[in-house]
Amino acid sequence: MPVRESPLTHLLVAAVVGLVLAMVVYPETAFAAAVAGLKVWWDVVFPALLPFFIGAQILMALGVVHFMGVLMEPFMRPLFNVPGTGAFVVAVGLASGYPLGAVITARMRRQGLLSKTEAERLMSFSNTADPLFMAGAVAVGMFSTASVAGPIMAGHYLGALATGLALRFWRGGSDRSEALDGEEGWLLARAWRAMVRARREDGRPFGQVLGDAVRDSINTLLLVGGLIILMSVVIQVLDRAGILTAVGGLFLLVLHPLGLDPSLTRSLISGLFELTLGTQAAAQAPAPLFDRLVIAGAVIAWSGLSVHAQVAAIIQGTGLSIGPYIAARAFHAVAAGALTALWMAWFPVAAPAFLPALAWAAPGPLPWLGRLVAGAFHFLVAVGALAAVAAVTQLLRARAASGLR
Repeated sequence: MPVRESPLTHLLVAAVVGLVLAMVVYPETAFAAAVAGLKVWWDVVFPALLPFFIGAQILMALGVVHFMGVLMEPFMRPLFNVPGTGAFVVAVGLASGYPLGAVITARMRRQGLLSKTEAERLMSFSNTADPLFMAGAVAVGMFSTASVAGPIMAGHYLGALATGLALRFWRGGSDRSEALDGEEGWLLARAWRAMVRARREDGRPFGQVLGDAVRDSINTLLLVGGLIILMSVVIQVLDRAGILTAVGGLFLLVLHPLGLDPSLTRSLISGLFELTLGTQAAAQAPAPLFDRLVIAGAVIAWSGLSVHAQVAAIIQGTGLSIGPYIAARAFHAVAAGALTALWMAWFPVAAPAFLPALAWAAPGPLPWLGRLVAGAFHFLVAVGALAAVAAVTQLLRARAASGLR
């Protein structure tokens, strides 16, 4: 009996054929877009990510993941329903940006440190934009003022935290991995023993670890570069063919009910495919700064189909599904946009000493929502503090029990 193909497969084939024909019709546009994508990858992405890729792989080979897995287990399980090893992914992902969080998650999944559900859950909220991109490229480079870095970064990271807390309930009672270390005793000592044991099991000399890390990192970045160039060509060819303009009417259905300026449709269209183009279009739109920052925050959290394609390619062979990741990106985009708006409503004129002045921010029609966000933030901080206290109490009890023996 012949196997019936999914309608999605036929649609994908038609889309690829149409794209190839469009590149034949507009060869100069495709070439210019490919050169632009190559320049972005070579000048920005490659030097920015290569050191982090290499460093992360060396740290994993040295057993640092196992150290953090034991040390952070009492904190990561209650909050995010992922093992303590997820703390390493979150830390590196926040520092380095897309797509390193997905790269490390896929590698840990291959090593058996994460279950399928935990890996999908962790990847969905740890793969974030890096602070240098938001503060430097977006705030200073695109919006021409460092003062907008505060609300953009606050909305993005609080949105990622909200995404992680929401995902802890997704398939919460199934597919749970075992803790790395079941021993009793002082937490730091157990974490150190787990690190030493992992390093011994790896067994490779440091020279081989370094060579493998460089080779694997460059291979991954070549994949990322190819996808960046491809998406650059897709965007420019679709724009030249007038397809993106036709799609703009759909985004008006999103902007109009929210009271946002309709000139930001271009930003949403570009951001659907690539976050840098989307944020740049938001910065240049003839709209109020309040509206532009809300859309920029949503676009950065969504990250674009370019990053989604990178993640889909990176997780091949791990058994992970891209569906939960895309759904989490949509949730993060809505949360980041809303939290950016509420942050500005909370700080209409001035901010605390640890944030830049926000005198430019619109007061917002519902200032009480800003207080709600601040209260939620304080609640999350309190939950984290309680989790830390619980971990310390557990350690003291274990140490006392071991002393009695």
